[in-house]
Amino acid sequence: MNRIFPLSLMMLSVIVCSCAQNKGRYQQAHDTPPEVVPKHIPTQDEKPKYEPYAPANLRPYTVRGVNYKPMATGKGYSSTGKASWYGQKFHGHLTANGETYDMFKMSAAHKTLPLPSFVRVTNLENGKQAIVRVNDRGPFHNSRLIDLSYAAALKLDMLRTGVSDVKVDVIHIDQNGQMTVGTQTIRDLSEDSSVVTTDIYIQVLALKDKSQIENIGTALQTLYQKPYKSVQENQVFKLRIGPLKNDAETLELLTHLKSNGYPGAYKIYGQ
Repeated sequence: MNRIFPLSLMMLSVIVCSCAQNKGRYQQAHDTPPEVVPKHIPTQDEKPKYEPYAPANLRPYTVRGVNYKPMATGKGYSSTGKASWYGQKFHGHLTANGETYDMFKMSAAHKTLPLPSFVRVTNLENGKQAIVRVNDRGPFHNSRLIDLSYAAALKLDMLRTGVSDVKVDVIHIDQNGQMTVGTQTIRDLSEDSSVVTTDIYIQVLALKDKSQIENIGTALQTLYQKPYKSVQENQVFKLRIGPLKNDAETLELLTHLKSNGYPGAYKIYGQ
């Protein structure tokens, strides 16, 4: 009996491991649309801003025997190809960027763009556009350029077809607020009607001490005669000056701040 029990236990382990391997990371073998569709799916464009690339996501990687090397920067990227979308199978799982995939948010996956990136996707079959945040890897099909969330596919009116011809332009904003859309340099958001025009702010610094943020904000408001606000994200308070009138005013103030003890200050939009 003592010799039979370990053998039975080993057989059970093999069965369990085999099932786990067949099941894989995802509960579904094939992707599907959402089982329950909310009445109102937000399809507002993501608002491009400066976000540093995650170093871990710039490393080369291999999927299905194919090697991929992420780009060092998305600046100047513009390409056409096929777009698909992904849904229920991946919903709630971690993306390559370490975030949780939500098919009802405006996001996307790309094989080699640095993460995170903001891109403008134009459906070449109907002219509709969406601005999404790329935070995942894929689609791992040679014929496809980008994988869109369910919400983004809804905005581009490609849920029915599943795959559409698209143009993808990276919206790149550096630490100084310089913006490029695809290969075009944009001095001001209003120069490109396809990019959402919104307020301009300067993020000065971020601290865990709210009272210190308020004290610095009050002092800077008095010094520069510009309003400020404190924005809380998780346990951190971010000090932002604005809204500001235009890029010229923003650049002047940003130069003053950088030379007066805030070298990490940078321009952001719509926050």
